[in-house]
Amino acid sequence: MHALPYWRLSGYYFFYFAFIGAFSPYFGLYLQSLNFSAWDIGLLMSQMQLMRLFGPNLWGWLADRFGRRMAIIRLAAAFGLAGFLAFYWLDRLPGMLLAMAVLAFFWSAALPLVETLTFDHLCEERGRYSRIRLWGSVGFILAVMGTGGLLDLAPPAGVLWVCTGILVGILGLALVLPEAPPVEHPRNGLSIGAILRQPRVKALMSACFMMSAAHGAFYVFYSIHLAGHGYSKTEVGGLWSLGVLAEILVFMLMNRLTLRFSLRAILLASFAAAVVRFLMMGWGVESVAIMVLVQLLHGLTFGAYHASAIAAVNQWFPGRAQARGQALYSSLSFGAGGLLGALISGWIWEPLGAGWTFSLGAGFALLGFVLIWGWVGGSAAVDAPARAKTSDPVQ
Repeated sequence: MHALPYWRLSGYYFFYFAFIGAFSPYFGLYLQSLNFSAWDIGLLMSQMQLMRLFGPNLWGWLADRFGRRMAIIRLAAAFGLAGFLAFYWLDRLPGMLLAMAVLAFFWSAALPLVETLTFDHLCEERGRYSRIRLWGSVGFILAVMGTGGLLDLAPPAGVLWVCTGILVGILGLALVLPEAPPVEHPRNGLSIGAILRQPRVKALMSACFMMSAAHGAFYVFYSIHLAGHGYSKTEVGGLWSLGVLAEILVFMLMNRLTLRFSLRAILLASFAAAVVRFLMMGWGVESVAIMVLVQLLHGLTFGAYHASAIAAVNQWFPGRAQARGQALYSSLSFGAGGLLGALISGWIWEPLGAGWTFSLGAGFALLGFVLIWGWVGGSAAVDAPARAKTSDPVQ
């Protein structure tokens, strides 16, 4: 058995999600300092989701077709950095839009391929995935807190320097990541079309779409929701950090959970928690205790859900289909689902209010629960640790 490059894989996740932590909350403030309108800022920031609709699928197809996974990961890191560097010289919408599209197109290419690389390195130790992935959550927290502290002292343009340093880190890790030995699979010749026609695969992908749509209002309006009810910026930041800490804790426990429960059982628990979470988010904002519980549930609605969904996709898209399977998961959930959830919540936030907007998110999560319950069938628990490693624990 080959040695697992634990720290190199963990380091890549650390920098990848650190970029999200620095870019997503604070780049809009930089655009605002350049006097872009709210519509312009929304248009620019939406490129990150729009490119995830089709970018990962193209890169996944190229990786499956030509087998040059590491070359694509390194190319994506280099061109993503180049696209971001253009922001130092641009201050007009057309040029900024092009640079953002380039950044998003290449940046979105890497993660699905790195996910398949990680599982190939893990071989039969897939339960250790969460121990690697949790470093992404650590990077996110440090970037959110560190960038926020920096921008209290420096002008908004400081976010450019932070993001540039992180993207350089992504490129450096991409250059030292080793390719995994080829993993032979008895269903290696199964076509992507045949896989997608399986009811369980269609149900899982549809449920993942629903889960991301359920989170749409959360990512766009949660901070605004809290601030509108008297929470300070420090309290808002503390609640966000609490959610990611819960996510890290769940990642640390996932190996034990997958030895005891099937992925189906964990997914059902995650979707059920999402229904409860978004209802409490919409109607219980006056209570600090309820908001703390809301953020603790993030460990289930993202941490346990994402680790289980990634593992299921890795199992059901064997061999050369893995890269496209992870790309489809990324595109349909974080791309299409996240975009739909954000757009719908934006349309109904003012006329219907926060309570009903977050209730719609709970409705999306309930649909996902029904899909998993009805079409991703099987037993709810595995019998022994050995079975968790050798069988398909979703069944």
